[in-house]
Formats: sequence, structure tokens, C-alpha cells
Amino acid sequence: MRILYIDLDTCRPDHLGCYGYHRNTSPNIDWIASEGVRFNNCYVSDAPCLPSRAALMTGRFGIHTGIVDHAWDTAEPFPEGHARGFASRYATSNWTFQFKQAGFRCTSISAFINRHSAWWFGANFDEIIDTGHRGGETADQVSPVALEWLRRNAQKDNWFLHVQFWDPHTTYRTPESFGNPFADEPLPAWLTEAVRSEHYKSFGPESAQDTPEFQELVRGSNPHPYARFPRQPFRMDSMENVRKMFDGYDTGVRFADLHIGRVLDELRAQGVLDDTAIIFTSDHGENLGEANGYMTHMTADAATVRVPMIVRWPGVTRPRQHDGLVYSIDVTATVTGVLGREPSPYWDSRPFVEEFRRNHEWGREYLVSSNIAGVCQRTVRFGPYFYIRTYHDGFGAIPDVQLFDVASDFHQTRDLAPTRPDLVGQAAHYLTEWEAEMMRTATYPADPLWTLVNAGGAEHVRGYLPLYCRYLRSTGRAGAAEYLEKKHPARKTSHASMPDPF
Repeated sequence: MRILYIDLDTCRPDHLGCYGYHRNTSPNIDWIASEGVRFNNCYVSDAPCLPSRAALMTGRFGIHTGIVDHAWDTAEPFPEGHARGFASRYATSNWTFQFKQAGFRCTSISAFINRHSAWWFGANFDEIIDTGHRGGETADQVSPVALEWLRRNAQKDNWFLHVQFWDPHTTYRTPESFGNPFADEPLPAWLTEAVRSEHYKSFGPESAQDTPEFQELVRGSNPHPYARFPRQPFRMDSMENVRKMFDGYDTGVRFADLHIGRVLDELRAQGVLDDTAIIFTSDHGENLGEANGYMTHMTADAATVRVPMIVRWPGVTRPRQHDGLVYSIDVTATVTGVLGREPSPYWDSRPFVEEFRRNHEWGREYLVSSNIAGVCQRTVRFGPYFYIRTYHDGFGAIPDVQLFDVASDFHQTRDLAPTRPDLVGQAAHYLTEWEAEMMRTATYPADPLWTLVNAGGAEHVRGYLPLYCRYLRSTGRAGAAEYLEKKHPARKTSHASMPDPF
């Protein structure tokens, strides 16, 4: 048995051909989908990068691991205290341990560990090959490492290979020599000039007028570090830059797909493709204009927490679509269950092994996803509805409660919360039920969401308010500055190291 796990960072399912996208971004990923199960409603429990992969490896939600942000103490696992013993509980409950116990040799080709100082991610891997650019690498720097590994190991039995590609993640850095395969193709129809113009008048870090230039002003970067990336737009001050955003993102997907194809071709050349299980997924998606978020994954909007999930398992799966509501960690737990492994008692994930083997539909009644690394939000997906509860707005124009029908309005253009209090109440009940159960089963008596809310927000926005309000006034949005200062009266102090370019 051989298992290839393809991890394409920041990949939205609706920007892949196999999920119905009108641009030809993903012919090789589409081939995998044509031979396997395509999960249409797969969500990460926690976003973005670090919390998502913490959930992946531990099988536990961020409210249980403590890893919900990219910095400070909420980027580290909760201390285990006296329960730890000689080794951490994660040494024998993480996902890779399941493969080890099933007799697999495990390898990761990724820069993730060093990008985020996520040392726990390496637990139980036999071999870790760091591609060396802390997430700034392009697919042509990753695939040669994977191909060389396959030439040495593909024909061996019982290996698990994790290969991570980063290309859709900002900054958009596909080599210029690749060209723009989408230069003459239409944009997604929903983001019109009228939508762009309304977004541009509004506010919020990483909104239409404030991304990513504001973030670099905050960091005091001069010259602007994105200047050397011609595919990367700055402000959404024109539809030309909206096109640049979509083309830059989609070209990153297409470039990664090309190199995923080369990995598949090597498996064919080695004569083992027909016997290799392939899992394709992502750590999170990306807001590309949704909710006035541009090239960002710092919210729990549907565009960020919904991910592609495709499993091609020779002898088990048949080509089909799966519509049930599932977490990505439910799928990974199911995969190890197919190998005969029992779920860890620490897992929040649920394996659905028999349903998977029989190609039956399965899923949960509702899903709760969290993003506490920018805007502090929890969301509930139930039926066709998507409820968003915002605890800290990240200094953006975000209501505390929102509700959308994502089956018909995936881009979240029509907030149903004011007119459907019945559905808002149902979603709030689900969220309260979930939070109570999570704290009842917690091994550390704290909800990290409130740690961050009470500290003034996540690391990406904490301390920014005075500078941001001066920035808003300098760009003619004094009303937005006054609104934020009134809403967040206690947040008037910047970090001492933060520059003031105004």
C-alpha cells in the first residue's frame, strides 16, 4: 500500500475545474477527482495555516489544542501538565502515528515546520525534507524534491508521502515565464464594478482599499516588499486590479497543478500509480472579495473554511460526489480507519469507515469552524445555511451576527440574519451546544478564543487600532475611524515597536 497526500496551501474548491470552475485551472487535480470521491462540503475546523494543520495532525479542534493563532501563547499547544508523562499524548495520538502503527514509513516534503516553528508537526515522521524557503517556494522548487524521492522509493511498499505546494498563497509569485493562461477569460461574475466600488468605500485591514499596502505600512517595510512580484496587486482601486487578483491566484493554482501532474507522471513511470491512494486537500481557502476580504484567510467566511477534499483509494472508492457535511479531520480519521486503526480517544474527529468502504453518504448534522487569527469568529454550517458569530471584528466593518444561504449565495452577498431570526436562533443553539461539549471534554480549562478577545484581538491586528485610525483619516475615511474608536475604546495603545508613517 502506498499513500500520497497532496497538500495545496490556500486552495479554494470553487477555483478547481472538478468543482465547477469555469477556468481550466486544474486538469491533473481533476483527473484525481475523476477516479475518486469528491467531497463537496468539507470544512476545516480551524483556520488558517497553523491552527488548521494542528487540527489535521492531532485530530483535535483548536479549542482543545490551544493552537488558534500565528503568534503569542495561542500558537503553542496547551501545556499537558502532570498528564504528560515521559512523552506527550500527541506522540501516540497524532495522525502520523496511525500510519506508523500500520507499518508505513512516513515522509514530509514541506517547509511548514520551519515557517511556523511547528515542531510538533514532525512527530512520527521518519523523514522530513524542508524545501527551504519557509513557504515562499514555488512548485518548480518542490516537485523536483518529490520526484527525486519517488525515483528512490516509489516501488517500495507501505509508504506515506506528504507533499506540500504553496503557490496560491499570497504573494502571487508564479514565474513570469509561465505567462498568464487566463488573460482572456472572464472573471467570476459576482464581483462586479458596483461590488468593488462599495467595498472600496468601506474599511478593514485586508479590505479593498487596505490590502496589502496597509499591512506593509504597519510593518514599516520600505521599499514595499511586494514590488518584485508583478502578479501581486495592491489596492482594489479598479477592475484591472480585480482581474490581477483572480489571474494571480488562478495562475498559482494552475502552476501547482502542472507540477502535481509531474508527480503523477512519475508514479506512472514507476508502475505504481494504480496501487497508490491519493488524498488531495488544503489547509484553508481564501477570501477573494467575499465579505470585503481580498487575498486574505483571516476570517471564518465560507470561502476560507471550506476546502477541497478528494480521496482516490484503489479497491475502495468509486468515482462519485459526496454532499454530506464533514470536517477534513473526519476524512483523515476515516482513512486511517480503512487501514485498520482504531480512533484515538483524544480525537474530536469521527471516522466513518464502513460508510466510506461502501461508498455511502455520511456526515454530521452541523459543523463549527473557527478563525481566531485575524477576525475572531466561529461559524456554523447547517443545511444550506452558514451562520457567522463575530467576537472581535479585527477592526473591520463586520456585524456581530450574520447568516447566509451558501447553497445559493456562496459569496455571501445577502445577509439573512435580519429577516430569519428563527434560523439565527437555531444556529446559536448549535454553537452553544458545541462550545459546552468542547469545554466539558477539554483537558485544559480555557477557551483560547476568549484569551485573544480579552487581549484585544488576534496577533495580526492587536495594537493596530491607533495607527489604523490615522491611516483611515489620511485616506478620507474619518467616519470609519470614529466608528472604530467608539466601538473599541480600550484599544488605544500600539505596540511600542510599531512605526507611524503618518
